[in-house]
Amino acid sequence: MMQNSLVDHTVAKCRYYSWWTLCPVFASFVFEDSLTQRTPRRRHKGRKGSKLIQHPELQLSHCSTLSRAKWDTFDFNLNGYNTWTVPKVSHGGTLRVGFFSVKRLNATLGDAISGPIMKIFLIALIGAVAASSAVAEVTLPDVIASSMVLQQKQAIPIWGTADPGESVTVTFEGKKKTVVAGSDGRWRVDLGKFNASAEPRVMTIAGKNSIELKDILVGEVWLVSGQSNMQWRVVESTGGEAAIAAANHPTIRLFNVNREVAFKRQAGPLARWLPTTPDNVKDFSGAGYFFALELQSALKVPVGIINSSYGGSQAEAWTPIDYLNASPDLKPTVDRTITWNAEREKVRVDYAAAIRKWRDDSDKARAAGARPSPSPGVPDALRDYRIASSIYGGMIEPLMPFAIRGAVWYQGESNEGRAEQYAILLPVMIRSWRERWGLPALPFGIIQLPNYRRQNPEPEDSAWSHLREYQRRVAMADKNNGLVVTIDIGEANDIHPRNKLDVGKRMSVWALRNVHGRRLTEAPTLASHEIRNGKVVLTFKDVGTGLKLRSGDKLNEFVIAGADRKWHWAEARIVGKDEIEVWSSTVPDPKAVRYAFNTNPKEPNLTNDSGLPASPFRTDNWPDPTTGKR
Repeated sequence: MMQNSLVDHTVAKCRYYSWWTLCPVFASFVFEDSLTQRTPRRRHKGRKGSKLIQHPELQLSHCSTLSRAKWDTFDFNLNGYNTWTVPKVSHGGTLRVGFFSVKRLNATLGDAISGPIMKIFLIALIGAVAASSAVAEVTLPDVIASSMVLQQKQAIPIWGTADPGESVTVTFEGKKKTVVAGSDGRWRVDLGKFNASAEPRVMTIAGKNSIELKDILVGEVWLVSGQSNMQWRVVESTGGEAAIAAANHPTIRLFNVNREVAFKRQAGPLARWLPTTPDNVKDFSGAGYFFALELQSALKVPVGIINSSYGGSQAEAWTPIDYLNASPDLKPTVDRTITWNAEREKVRVDYAAAIRKWRDDSDKARAAGARPSPSPGVPDALRDYRIASSIYGGMIEPLMPFAIRGAVWYQGESNEGRAEQYAILLPVMIRSWRERWGLPALPFGIIQLPNYRRQNPEPEDSAWSHLREYQRRVAMADKNNGLVVTIDIGEANDIHPRNKLDVGKRMSVWALRNVHGRRLTEAPTLASHEIRNGKVVLTFKDVGTGLKLRSGDKLNEFVIAGADRKWHWAEARIVGKDEIEVWSSTVPDPKAVRYAFNTNPKEPNLTNDSGLPASPFRTDNWPDPTTGKR
């Protein structure tokens, strides 16, 4: 490609169909070949004897298809023969373009493009901008759409974009609110509170154009989020086929955030609100869907579930970057991005070579009748969803401030190697969501990691167990947080347990009790401990009618340690409605106790009248295997 010095870096933001219909001259001149996403090559037709040339003037750094009616960004290098100063044009709806000082320079294209042609190009552009201003549209985010569920008994934000200074009126259920779009084109109104209703309603949003949203219900709206175990689909879950066949629930609405769209790998809406049918539910979150079924069965109101989850993700990717940078313990998660950026090209080459070698080795293994080894893991530098704040920006922020009742979070597997840091990171992430959403008391349920890996006959001190413990501590530290225990429904050899039905049911127990005030008993949780006469006495809360055994005739999975911090299996017994004594003749002067703390405890059997398993816990604050890792 011919080399020219860069005169100006210009950004144009547009709706593709707006360029196509409002500015055909500019579209044909600039985007002639871009629809196929090839390297931009242009044939200049303004001079006899012209030839096909590489066009430094019109190098697109990003392109997509005409069908995507969404904002996007195009970067152009604009090199011209004459000096043109075009005023910045700011438009909040259909088109925003800004050009600054396209200056004369020493061209290397000969006379392929003359001054007059550049003049025509700029005049056509200015005309297109002026024309678009007359037909600007009020726009809405994807989450505000027909068939949505609005949160009952909570103020309802409705927001979008329009022309700066444009008046926008929102009407719903006899309530009307009008607002003027700001200088950036953004607007927002807060409608009043509404009671639950399964009767489909209509909302209108009117400015220079009018939008009519139909089939709107009012009920309970929940966000479910996390990594692969929340992403895990109904069709992959135990009992999934039966659940899909029975999925005829028109007042349960599903909003399944598209990861490919969120990361701009493909065009289209972020998601669509869909009623529950067999086709619509099969690829939805299994835990999220079973949770929705339980909620509707108990509350008898419409339910909207927003699933925003991403397999293999780490909590820092779900957290705004300024919150990470504000903590010395979390800033390293941002600094890693700089390292990955520097290493990426080399890592890409090395990974491609590793994959080629693996394929060759796999072919040889199969030819020899052997089982091929697993493929090499994708390096973090090549996982865009591992970049700090990347998922937050694409899959959480676009949902804000849509009114929701609460959120449930199933994640932690990918942060196992930095469990101690997770104890800092998770509450920061929760706080950031509450603050950015404008819901400071947002209920936040945490699904604790399940039993996993092989069972060990000896006491363990593993990172997996410590991350599980930090989840418990974060849940206990805030009255608006909650814990969903899954210590008995994991699978030893699979990080993705298929039983999402019980996960969804346990999510609902927490939500119905702690958010909706239902009289339900949750699993018992440790409240305090003290050492008495060579025994550790544990006191619990949420005991219901009293502590009980789930199985067997004695308590299992307790370990005890003295000052040497060596763990020994211990005896334990229930000595009151809410107390347990733990002891061992091997440890006459105990300092700490742990319960069900192996990665995959054999038979944790402490419960209450709920029948739900008590959470694993530890009474000590001794360093864990990940201490200091950031």
